[in-house]
Amino acid sequence: MRDPYSVLGVSRTASEKEIKSAYRKLAKSLHPDQNPDDASAHEKFAEVTAAYDFLSDKTKRGQYDRGEIDADGNPKFAGFGGFDPSAGRNGGRARPGAQGFSAEDILKEFMSGFSSTRRGPTGAEAGAGWDPFTGAAGAQRPMKGQDVNATVAVSLEDAHAGAAVPVVLPNGKTVSVKLPRPLEENQQIRLRGQGSPSPMGGEPGDALITVKFARHKTFRRDGNDLRVDVPITLYEAVLGAKVRVPTLSGPVELNLPPGPDTSKALRLKGKGLFEKGDLYVNLRIVLPEGGDPDLESLMRFWRDQKPYNVRD
Repeated sequence: MRDPYSVLGVSRTASEKEIKSAYRKLAKSLHPDQNPDDASAHEKFAEVTAAYDFLSDKTKRGQYDRGEIDADGNPKFAGFGGFDPSAGRNGGRARPGAQGFSAEDILKEFMSGFSSTRRGPTGAEAGAGWDPFTGAAGAQRPMKGQDVNATVAVSLEDAHAGAAVPVVLPNGKTVSVKLPRPLEENQQIRLRGQGSPSPMGGEPGDALITVKFARHKTFRRDGNDLRVDVPITLYEAVLGAKVRVPTLSGPVELNLPPGPDTSKALRLKGKGLFEKGDLYVNLRIVLPEGGDPDLESLMRFWRDQKPYNVRD
């Protein structure tokens, strides 16, 4: 990644508020939803997102400003002034009077990922070629790459079907994520090997995908239960009817009895998410648009000749 300050167009002394403001402005103009057919905008959006994630991490920002890591989070190894390869080793520290650390000490720190914890060999390790520099039997495994994080909003239909959905990672790469069934809000899915590459030739990090449910135009989610509004006519409410009701698995027919209580939802068992929840149908009586003279005449007759009280 390029210099994250340059990517966001801010100075190195920019405050957290200034960095956040710059990112919001760029993300709004470059978001894939605003530029569906512009591959260049997609790449720039991924770059500014990665830059913001980097600078919003106080630890990484401090290390970058001090020159300890580069813009990809990889360690920078500067030259060691006064290094004397003949200085030898003295318990992991420079000998009194030596000009620097020994080659063994530097190798020890480098290969252990700068860990200060050391232990001696057990009998088994000593027989297996215990390495006094890394504190492990055999060769030290290279450092793993960093994990990356992304969030995806999925439709109820895709979640219910356990579909595979595309996800754009912070590095701009698009991966396919198979949704598990059942699925929970904010559930995290790990994609092994899809994270940042290792700075030392080891295996790459993982991608951690957080899943959220997108708002649905028809259904309202309550855990695994779903709720839906179904409009009916006045004569269907009075006489009863068969009414088509949408579900995540396709429409079903509901036998509506005459004179249903529209204040109570009708329950369709097992028609919610993942067959674990239920579907609750709220009936809404809808009158003809623009009114109807015959209906108005009938209602006046009912009001005057057959009144009834519904509010006591």
